[in-house]
Amino acid sequence: QVQLVESGGGLVHPGGSLRLSCAASGKIFSINVMGWYRHTPGRERELVAVIRNGGNIKYADSVKGRFTISRDNAKNLVSLQMNSLKPEDTAVYYCNAAVRVRFDSDYLDYWGQGTQVTVSS
Repeated sequence: QVQLVESGGGLVHPGGSLRLSCAASGKIFSINVMGWYRHTPGRERELVAVIRNGGNIKYADSVKGRFTISRDNAKNLVSLQMNSLKPEDTAVYYCNAAVRVRFDSDYLDYWGQGTQVTVSS
């Protein structure tokens, strides 16, 4: 019903930048929260940054001042600009969206397939 498609991952040197994008499509009535999480083997999936429909934003402490999340509500698009990347930012990054498919339905979580970000010299 709802698909999240990510793009923009890759390999970058420490100090470099990458931009991730995620487009939501399908049967969508409204989207509340959109955001990014990341997962590294041996660790739990962690929140990176989320943005609410009204614009309220939350960042993980580890990315504050380096990452910027933005959203285009008209296009159901969320982006993550990642600057000053560090090796510890290496992970699979997942897009997440809380979507309501009907005016009278609950918001459900949907996830993208994940995109690899590798920061290495």
